[in-house]
Amino acid sequence: MEHHLGDGRVKWRRFAVLTVPAVAVTAGLGVALAQGALAASFAVSGQQFKVSAQSLTGEGFAQYGSVDVNAREELIPVAVTAIREAKLTDLCQSVVTSLPVIGDISLGLTAGKKTPVEAKNLFVDATQLSGNATFTNIEIGRDASTLDKGPTEAQGMQDLFAQQADSVTITDLRQTAWATNAGTFKLSGLSMNISKGKKECF
Repeated sequence: MEHHLGDGRVKWRRFAVLTVPAVAVTAGLGVALAQGALAASFAVSGQQFKVSAQSLTGEGFAQYGSVDVNAREELIPVAVTAIREAKLTDLCQSVVTSLPVIGDISLGLTAGKKTPVEAKNLFVDATQLSGNATFTNIEIGRDASTLDKGPTEAQGMQDLFAQQADSVTITDLRQTAWATNAGTFKLSGLSMNISKGKKECF
């Protein structure tokens, strides 16, 4: 009998060791949300979208981990890319919605084929990014709360990994994201269309 009670005590101790850090992290995220420290400036939809560009050039680059929140108040981990001033050529954005009976519906947006798209204080909350990147004066492994090269608001939580650079150039950009917001977003040659079927940027 004593042996079984001993096992029970060990199991509860293990449970407490595993549970307390999880509770602390959740509480920390709650405080960060209340203070506006996370990337939750608005509730994100339940759909990610794809963005591609022939090239992106930016001044004042910062990147750090953060969390978005949807309308159900679920937390979604993201990598935030923040750029003070960005220019994109041959921009494409797409999202596919699957509807009952109708099937897949695709919304596509293109811009910047002749004149680059311009954005100031651009934030992209992404889950995937690829391309060929060149950075100038990059700092890798900086504390996310001390970032100072990107937009003023581009800072993450203390002790988290981050990187920043004076400038960035990315060719053949491909990314999947939950949200994008910018201080200003100038789309030259904008074209938007909705069509049946699955039509994505990549």
